[in-house]
Amino acid sequence: MSGQAPPDAFIDAQKSLEYWNSVDATPNGMLGGFESVSRVDLVGSRTFIAKLKLPETPATSARPRVVDCGAGIGRVTKGFLSKLNGGRVCVDIVEPVEKFTDQARVNLKEEIDDGRIGEIYSVGLESWVPEEEAYWVIWNQWCLGHLQDQQLVDYLERCKAGIVPGGVIVVKENIAPDPDDIYDEADSSVTRTDPKLRTLFRQAGLKMVRTEVQRGLPKQLYQVRSYALKPF
Repeated sequence: MSGQAPPDAFIDAQKSLEYWNSVDATPNGMLGGFESVSRVDLVGSRTFIAKLKLPETPATSARPRVVDCGAGIGRVTKGFLSKLNGGRVCVDIVEPVEKFTDQARVNLKEEIDDGRIGEIYSVGLESWVPEEEAYWVIWNQWCLGHLQDQQLVDYLERCKAGIVPGGVIVVKENIAPDPDDIYDEADSSVTRTDPKLRTLFRQAGLKMVRTEVQRGLPKQLYQVRSYALKPF
């Protein structure tokens, strides 16, 4: 790739927003026409976080705070994050597309009414600053490809400051086959290789405490891998 701009240089936040604003605010829209993978994805996420053996209730709160970053219409919040700690959690949502956050409020009405949903931030991850030592789990799924490499490092550094002692940052993303990241013109995003992600995690001062490939997805899709990250 000598002499060429790196794939992440082509990421354009405005183009990304235009793409997602054209997508239906439905599970099928969120999952690129593969709504059928939702169940296996959620089961995989529950299994992954269970293996981390996080303290069941952090000392900071009887209802620990969790945040779903790039939350879309709240599929992951409803199917997984709002059930953590026996349902004794408060999940914040970060999502830049307002029609998705509007739909999330509808989809999550029950969880909002019983206090399991906290703040809903309509903002891009490149601009979001978590409160310091606020979150037990910061969950990032299928969204970090919209950040350029340096934006991602900066974002993860903010997340590092945003977790409570003993808390965890989880990244669950599509993985490009080696050797190079892949730019997708349709939604102006990058699918990164596993070595690139690991490099960016280290640059942000994060160590990987567990990683796992999501099983049971259709073979025509990219590999999906989860990473659990904590400060060095």
